[in-house]
Parts: sequence; structure tokens; C-alpha cells
Amino acid sequence: MSINLISDTVTKPTPAMLQAMFAAEVGDDVFNDDPTVNALQAKAADLFGKEAALFCPSGTMTNQIAIRTHCGQLDEVICDHYSHIFQYETGGYAANSGVAINLIAGTNGKITAPQIEAAIKPNYDWLPASRLVVLENTANKGGGSYYTIGEIKPIRELCKARGLILHLDGARLFNALVETGESTHDWGQEFDSISICLSKGLGAPVGSLLIGNQDFIAKARRFRKVMGGGMRQAGYLAAAGIFALENQVERLKDDNRRARVLGETLRQLNWVADVRPVQTNIVIFDLEPPLTAADLLKKLTENGVMAAAFGPATVRLVTHLDFTEEMLATVLSVLKNLDISPK
Repeated sequence: MSINLISDTVTKPTPAMLQAMFAAEVGDDVFNDDPTVNALQAKAADLFGKEAALFCPSGTMTNQIAIRTHCGQLDEVICDHYSHIFQYETGGYAANSGVAINLIAGTNGKITAPQIEAAIKPNYDWLPASRLVVLENTANKGGGSYYTIGEIKPIRELCKARGLILHLDGARLFNALVETGESTHDWGQEFDSISICLSKGLGAPVGSLLIGNQDFIAKARRFRKVMGGGMRQAGYLAAAGIFALENQVERLKDDNRRARVLGETLRQLNWVADVRPVQTNIVIFDLEPPLTAADLLKKLTENGVMAAAFGPATVRLVTHLDFTEEMLATVLSVLKNLDISPK
């Protein structure tokens, strides 16, 4: 059996989660009539000190709905050049919302208030209107790096002063919070809207939540419907989300710790050129030439380990709920004993 480190989206529901799903009370969520979906949405809103939340199939949808709800055509979104909304959402900001995007070259996926201030467009007819700032925590392509509340506050103050809206793509936010000890409620106060994913480190099979005030979520529901995200007896999926939030947050510390162990081992290997700082559950590393990502993935697969290419000579490993201590030992042995022969 292969050990899958391609992503933390590859997990399967635990027996206890499946039991919760099978026992869920359901209705029709398009009519706001699924009690388990409603319970999940209320739980998520309360967790972040917000008024309402919206259950959606994916984090891409929650981000895209947020952009569409906050912005109008000819507006502009400011974000890091590694941001998921730019890299991995198929240009949805343009297709769904008709907005421009203004990319900042941050550090490991993180941007600062001075960088954002320098990126804000002046009010000229021939320029898009800077409207929305999107931060990603943790930053996937940045190697799982994370912001702290202290880093967010100056950005929030800038957005208030300049009339900008602040959205958090918090797909892996809980991986960061188990490291910092900061509260979800405190994070909720810094953002106009927040997206969290249930199907990554939290181990649910499907789903993300968009969180904000009542008016924002009421409008977001309409955009969810037009994007095809109105589900019917979605309570079976929402039950998995409730279980994940109640039972599978603290254990993210194990994923983060195992990722750090992988990073430490990779730094000792002569065929690894560089390992990005490992702060949470993502390990990104560059290879010494002439070794390519395709070469390494082939060798890993032959040894029962699956990973993802993140560039011509860059590879990503992601730890998760289904990656055990025994599997970690196996992967460490494979990495240390891999036969990397020159071409």
C-alpha cells in the first residue's frame, strides 16, 4: 500500500465520523431547511464571533463567492503572488467576478501592510479600483507559513483607513492556530470574511465554510446558488464538518510535528538543495541538479511513497490525518536510502 503525501485532501473519514454522518438529521438546504447544515453554520459563525456562515462544497467556491460578493466589475483584488486564488482557482476572479488582480511578491506567501499600501491604485479612470485584500493562512505555496495576529493587525488598520475589505483564505488556518495558540474569535475580529476548509487537515470528505455578517452571507447565498453550490440533503456532509471541528483540531499538532521531522531529514540529504521553512504540515524542497521532480517522484513511487511536483525541480509533501507515526518512519527510511544516481 502506498503512503500518500500528495495533499491533506486525500484523507478518508474515520469510523466515528462516518457514524456521525449516517446519524445526521437532514432536510433541504436550498430552502434553509437542513438542521445539520444550519447547526454547522451556526457553530462556525460562533467560533469566529461572526453573525453567519455558509456551507459550500469547496474552498475555491467560498473564496470565489467572497470575491464576487465583496467586489464589482472593474474592481481589483490585492494578494500575494503565491495566493491560492491566483494560482489554483482557474482565474475565477476574472471569470466569475470580472475583477483584476494585483500581485505582491511577499515572503513565503505573506505580505505586509507597507507592501499593500504601495499596491493600492490611485483613483484614475484608466485603473481598476483597489477593493479587496486577500490573505492566505497558512500559505500553501509558501510552504505552510503562517501569519500571527500581530502581523495581521497593521494590515487590518490599513484596510480600515483606506476603505479596503479584508478576506481570509483560511483553508489551513487551524494548522497555524495550534502552533500559535491564538483564538478563532480573535482572528474573526480582524477580517470582514473568512473561509475555512473542512476537507484538508480536519479530515472531512467535503466542504468549506464562508463566514461573515448577516448581510454578506445573505448575498453570498445567492452567488452560491448561481455557481451551482446549492445542495439538498447536505446535512450528511455537514455532520462530518461538525465532527471535524469538535474532534480533529488539536491533533493537527501531530501533522505539523511530523512535517518538521521530514524537513529535518531532507536537509541532511545531499540531493536536496533547499528546504523551505517548515512551520505547519507542508514540506516544500528543491532538488540539486540534474535531479528533477519527475525523477524523484518516480523513485518515490517505486518505494511506495506518493508526493507532488511543485515545479521542475521542486517537490511538496503534506502530512495529514491518515499519515501515522509508523508511516513517518517508513518514509524517513525511504528518503535516507533512496538511490539517487546521476543521469
